[in-house]
Amino acid sequence: MKPASSHNSPDQPSVAASPAQLEAAGAMFHALRDPSRLRLLILLSRGERNVTELVEAEQAKLGSVSARLKVLHAARLVKRRREAKHVFYALSDDHVLTLLNSVLAHAAEQG
Repeated sequence: MKPASSHNSPDQPSVAASPAQLEAAGAMFHALRDPSRLRLLILLSRGERNVTELVEAEQAKLGSVSARLKVLHAARLVKRRREAKHVFYALSDDHVLTLLNSVLAHAAEQG
């Protein structure tokens, strides 16, 4: 078995994290564990959507989509805003898009 290679470059420091950061990262990975939540993130990567649009796109029940969104929001992967009776969701920031693209690209790799 060959040793794991280092992926650090001279301009990129090694990863270090506080206990709070590790806890938050663990919650994010837990939220990403479910393919249905990943599908919601992919939909939101194309732009802000209201809950009704997400329910229609997923062809799922409102309660199921709302529960998934609650987990994603608690993990700080999505943000929400209310406009009259509608609640709109979007990715929290560009880090989420980068994370989503990275995890999907890694999942597509062979071997």
